[in-house]
Amino acid sequence: MTIDLDALYTDLHRHPELSFQETRTAGIAAGHLRDLGLEVHENIGVTGVIGVLANPSTGSGTRGPVVWARADMDALPVEEDTGLSYASTATGVDPDGDTVPVMHACGHDMHVTAMIGAVERLVADRDKWSGTLVVVIQPAEEYGAGARAMLDDGALDRFPRPDIVLGQHVTPLPAGVIGVRPGPQMSASDGLTVTFHGRGGHGSRPHSTIDPIVMASAAVMRLQTVVSREVDPHDLAVVTVGSFHAGTKNNIIPAEAKLQLSLRYPDEALREKVLEKVERVVRAEAQASGAEREPEIKTLHTLPATINDADATARAVSAFQAAFGEASVIDPGLFTGSEDVSWFARDAGVPLVFWFWGGTDAATFRAAAEAGTLERDIPTNHSPFFAPEMHPTIEVGVAAMVAAAREFLD
Repeated sequence: MTIDLDALYTDLHRHPELSFQETRTAGIAAGHLRDLGLEVHENIGVTGVIGVLANPSTGSGTRGPVVWARADMDALPVEEDTGLSYASTATGVDPDGDTVPVMHACGHDMHVTAMIGAVERLVADRDKWSGTLVVVIQPAEEYGAGARAMLDDGALDRFPRPDIVLGQHVTPLPAGVIGVRPGPQMSASDGLTVTFHGRGGHGSRPHSTIDPIVMASAAVMRLQTVVSREVDPHDLAVVTVGSFHAGTKNNIIPAEAKLQLSLRYPDEALREKVLEKVERVVRAEAQASGAEREPEIKTLHTLPATINDADATARAVSAFQAAFGEASVIDPGLFTGSEDVSWFARDAGVPLVFWFWGGTDAATFRAAAEAGTLERDIPTNHSPFFAPEMHPTIEVGVAAMVAAAREFLD
């Protein structure tokens, strides 16, 4: 029986789940993998799923190469505004206990769909390849914690160790285009929480307080100069303040204000420089405001740069060009987004190949590019308007994973 990938995708899109809460999604993925004949293991790293398909070469009985193929499955606390007939209206409870809207605003529903379709193809063609395929359906990529959780749960010891790790991500490139490059493909990243401590009081008596909102606001503005004034223009770095929380009422000056920061850089050397500069700004603004307590800086996550192995990437590029044509395979440059997929390859000490595939209608993308309105008219990942075109995005995602896996399987 052929799996209805359209139905799978729309169902997953309609029912997104937050990080480490992906029980329904994991159950659906596990069920399809089991139906396809894989040995399936669930609840790896909380909600992760691993499926193993051993396909030794005929007669020899040798194991052959082991390929780990990874797809992530969690969604984001975003309220969907795509207008799709299968748009999400789901809600979830975030780590702070708040009820939030939930949406597949990063395309992980497409990742799972394409992976299931690819496995179906590989199972159907198993007489044409040999080796071991390990399918990794990973939770909590959006927290930067899912890969680490699966590894800490013994994934490398409990299942065949990889010779290579493969992964892919849908992005607002034209549908049908594959974007991949050797070396750094995505930035390293740190997520920080900064808490400024003031002295609260009545809004009518600001002189008797130390206002943490003013303190944090000054820090937000000053942090914008870290990249613009302290990083070499030839280097790539990003400092984003994505969250600012303080206060409960208009006439109360609160005792603290909290920022959440996202920092991006291509390598460890620049990481150390940016972290030092961010900490200096935070502590200096607290001192300038007369804070009686030092600000607290806590790390939410640390993600390494996603670095593609040069030789393995060259092989994957050849496979993609054979499958889609040379013009459809491009070097997209370094993406400033970050991923945790590389933990699998780093811990195993094996090559990684991670690529992007387009999910935007090609004609729409071309028109926006010609008009110079890509940033305005083409929704990006994490936008409430992000919605990959189902076709040919599903088919290309399936074909790309099959082509790459077949390249590294005998």
